[in-house]
Amino acid sequence: MSLILDGKIVAESVYARVQEEIASLPIQPKLTVVLVGEDPASQTYVKSKANRCEKLGLQSETIRLPATVLENELYSVLETLNEDVGVHGILVQLPLPNHLSKYEVARRISPVKDVDGLHPENAGLLLQGRPRFAPCTPAGVIEMLDFYKIPIEGRHAVVIGRSEIVGKPAAQLLLQRNATVTVCHSRTVATESLTALADILVVAMGKPESVDRTWVKPGATVIDVGIHRVGGKLVGDVHTESVHEVASAISPVPGGVGPMTIAMLMQNLVRAARLQYPPSN
Repeated sequence: MSLILDGKIVAESVYARVQEEIASLPIQPKLTVVLVGEDPASQTYVKSKANRCEKLGLQSETIRLPATVLENELYSVLETLNEDVGVHGILVQLPLPNHLSKYEVARRISPVKDVDGLHPENAGLLLQGRPRFAPCTPAGVIEMLDFYKIPIEGRHAVVIGRSEIVGKPAAQLLLQRNATVTVCHSRTVATESLTALADILVVAMGKPESVDRTWVKPGATVIDVGIHRVGGKLVGDVHTESVHEVASAISPVPGGVGPMTIAMLMQNLVRAARLQYPPSN
């Protein structure tokens, strides 16, 4: 059986580091989350972020807007938050209603307050290998690999998925750690033949339990980024039971990458507060 990469344990190590950083700051960092609409999953995620802020002694607030909010109304809210020196991190919870562009929304957030790492400036810095804020989920993947001392340099890493929030930044972060990286996506031919070569397999394809043992190289490390509710239980993109038989290590769902996402958000928030102190005005 494979080693279980427990995201809760890794997250606690991040929180310990974050608390040291908080103690060294002369200000109390504040996160503002903008929630558009009433998507139940989004509401749960936002509540989890607020709870973690409270546990760490960080400030947080949630601004709730109707799903029918107009573009200019949302942009006005973001402009106000950008100018508020008491707000150090801004996060607009995804997904957004169809009439709102996630790209334009990300562009409207101040890049030094963009704790999700999705502003074009931050995406560009990541591409150059000098990230200011890396997107939280892929940053959490790297943190998990490091915590369990899983080698990255010189290894062949395969990422399934090319989203801006997970797949692409995960590939960049692995590349910066000197892995050889292959990215597979919905148009890739014979994906299984590529994943079977991976020493590190990051699965963010958005299809429940689609990756089984036939996709996995014996001894590989498998990071499952997916999360779905199927038959009353939470599952990932990986068919964990079969992959356990061949992988050397695997992240579970739930309890794997999920806790890491919030932990890395808290780290980004504290980093943002340090970058903004003292306030410019």
